Formats: sequence, structure tokens, C-alpha cells
Amino acid sequence: MLMSSAFAQTAPAATASGDLGSSLMSMLPLVLMFVVLYFVMIRPQMKRQKELKAMLDALAKGDEVVTSGGMLGKISQLGDHQIGLDVGNGVTVQLQRSAVVQVLPKGSIKSSV
Repeated sequence: MLMSSAFAQTAPAATASGDLGSSLMSMLPLVLMFVVLYFVMIRPQMKRQKELKAMLDALAKGDEVVTSGGMLGKISQLGDHQIGLDVGNGVTVQLQRSAVVQVLPKGSIKSSV
């Protein structure tokens, strides 16, 4: 009297093709998010790293460069991992190659002598 009778329901028969389609549709947003992430973030970052490596490998004596600290100078010495940067009046600073962020066109740095 206090409790109503519970009637058992039979579960619908699962079809193999319907189950596969629904699982693929549930994975589709995840796959699309990864594709968008790749083209928006990962690919451009890899391209910038490749360009930076090519620029650092192409450094030569006499190139005018900007460092990550904002220092301007002309390369006077080259090593495998370090460069000598002439910053003016015979002052040479030793820096790591990775500190170079940009190569300037020739004649960009005006001497104050």
C-alpha cells in the first residue's frame, strides 16, 4: 500500500552500427579541437623556432645584431656557443649565441666617433 509496484523495463537491444557511430560522433569534438590547436598554436611556434635556429646558424663576423637585453652591437668574434659583440669604443662583450634576437641591416648602427 505504501509502496507502488515497480515494473522492470527491458533495455533496448544495442546495435553494433549505431553504437560505433555514436562513439565516433562523441570523439569528433576532441579531434577537431586538436586539429585547431595544431594549426593555431603548435605549427606557428615550430616555424618560429626553425627560423630562429636558421638565423643563429647564419651569424657571421660584421653582422649588426640586437640581443635579448636590447644591446646593439657588431659581431667581432664567433664561437660555437658564444659571440663577441663590439658595442663601441673597443668594448667587446661575450654573449651566448641564443641571446641574439634579431640581425639588423648593414649600417643600422651609427658610430658615435
